[in-house]
Amino acid sequence: MKTTGYLIAALSALALGACGNGDTSRDVSGANAEYQATLLEQLIDAQPGDVIEIPAGVYSFDRSLSLNVDNVTIRGAGMDETILSFQGQVAGAEGLIVNANGFTLEDLAIEDTIGDGLKVNGGENIIIRGVRVEWTNGYATENGAYGIYPVQTTNVLVENTVAIGASDAGIYVGQSRNVIVRNSRAEYNVAGIEIENCIGADVYGNTATNNTGGILVFNMPNLPQPGYHTRVYDNDVFANNTENFGHAGTPVASVPAGSGIVINSNDQVEIFNNRISDNNTANIIISSLHSTGYSDYSVQTDFDPYPETIWIHDNIYSGGGTSPDGLDLTALKIALFGLNGALPDVLFDGYVDTAKMVDGAMPDALRICVADEVDVLNADGPNGYDSPRVDTEAFRCTLDNLSGVELAFAD
Repeated sequence: MKTTGYLIAALSALALGACGNGDTSRDVSGANAEYQATLLEQLIDAQPGDVIEIPAGVYSFDRSLSLNVDNVTIRGAGMDETILSFQGQVAGAEGLIVNANGFTLEDLAIEDTIGDGLKVNGGENIIIRGVRVEWTNGYATENGAYGIYPVQTTNVLVENTVAIGASDAGIYVGQSRNVIVRNSRAEYNVAGIEIENCIGADVYGNTATNNTGGILVFNMPNLPQPGYHTRVYDNDVFANNTENFGHAGTPVASVPAGSGIVINSNDQVEIFNNRISDNNTANIIISSLHSTGYSDYSVQTDFDPYPETIWIHDNIYSGGGTSPDGLDLTALKIALFGLNGALPDVLFDGYVDTAKMVDGAMPDALRICVADEVDVLNADGPNGYDSPRVDTEAFRCTLDNLSGVELAFAD
């Protein structure tokens, strides 16, 4: 059968501008607005080695906070005790933006920012621990894009955090090296946890549920650093079926609701020991740039759009694939598996780099290998999705396990 349109796009945009789930915003009428001046002064006057303690309470801010000094710690009394609310924000975009090395943020919440909740732009040795970023009105397109957002950083630890309601990614680490995201929870974001164009990342012990897509490992074509070497393991990724409420035209807006773990154009990715269930489109999606809704983006000259060296093993699956997002994927499911059937646990768009083939096959080291006892659906993208087929045996192979990320402060 012929499936028109893109595998990932899959007609997933459903009145994006109107998406939301009802306003349940925090009442900040009694919040402490005077503390803003105190904290702004502490950030301006901060010296290397300072620890800025924020006591328990709800504090109201009308402008962004920023820090540009190395080796500073900001510490609250707990993510449900120290709450920085930006519901009345009129200046700046982020809640807190940091340009510094040796930065630690722990034990507080950032709520209802106009833009990103926490952005760490550059820097080495970054620790984000026990932090909650949330849009308390519920998920909505008008929410800020990113919850926890380290970008162009090196040696990054994100642990015991919570991200809720981001219109792009709840926990996003981009263009970074040596990354650990662990023991965190992402819920009601478009992308729960996203690793984008990173070199060396471990994502483990997390819960991703009620997002559009649970955990994403992406390479974007217009960024200078290509990503590779990511391990996604020991996570609970289930029921990521929230409608896609991302801004139209953004890459994440093309992720179909019901996506568990998604690999796009990334290499050296190992997915193992996860519990993946009840993601209505597919529990795992493997795709290339060619089947996305942003394939016309400008591309770096050395960008490789094909997912290669993908190793999937020892995961536990249940449910999923029963109600795929978009007319094309729904039609594909019905044609191949019947009205009451389901798409297989692993969905592959079918694109490979034919220039790398040897005697008509990909070299063993570049293959997509699925050792789990689940089926793989090849959507046949290169041929216009004309002949999608279950092609499980073509992916029955093994690869070497990837090495883990080591951070001196992550023990």
